[in-house]
Amino acid sequence: PLKKKLPFLLLSFIHLQLTLSGDCPADGRTWVPFQDKCYHFVHGAEDQLKSYTYERARSLCLGFELLSIQSAEENDFAVNYSPDVWKGTVNVWLGMYFDTNSDSLRWSDDSAVKFTNWEDGFSPDLPPMETCAVLHSNTGKWEKVSCLDEVENGVVCEAKQGMPEAEKVKQKSSLVLSTLVILSVIAVVGVSAGIWCLYQRQNPGSNIFTAFEYHP
Repeated sequence: PLKKKLPFLLLSFIHLQLTLSGDCPADGRTWVPFQDKCYHFVHGAEDQLKSYTYERARSLCLGFELLSIQSAEENDFAVNYSPDVWKGTVNVWLGMYFDTNSDSLRWSDDSAVKFTNWEDGFSPDLPPMETCAVLHSNTGKWEKVSCLDEVENGVVCEAKQGMPEAEKVKQKSSLVLSTLVILSVIAVVGVSAGIWCLYQRQNPGSNIFTAFEYHP
């Protein structure tokens, strides 16, 4: 019977959730795994895309980094996944900044920019400290833009796969607690249904209203 299978199905579902989300942040947002990272594409398909400054885009990642691209495969992934999230062409902020110590652009996690995909042609003359970059979802090319003056409509956050052990324990504890609560509710409903059936057998012809009337 289905009632007997419910606890098993619930436990199987919790185990599946742990298996699927164990390597990506468990913060309630949708993260897409690719290679050794997880990606969160901010805001879904909308009739009108929103625009964000560079600092606002960073704040939307809630402590994680903006998109950094280390290979052509990762660049293709971001481009190919964009139509599943946004309507039309978007310019995605890249987590890039100018490092005065090395006089070069670096990713926001302080790793070096080894792979690049700059668009051909004109490059704006921007002060180094105000130079940021965006990814064009239609071409996959990068463009240098002002960190201070430009607003763009695409935000992708990224995190390395593999959560700290403390976070895994916290996630598992939360899921186990949720499971126990659900099983407790099922048990209470089952016991209540059993009591009601016994009452109906002993008092044929009665209904729920008379039951509550004479047995508050």
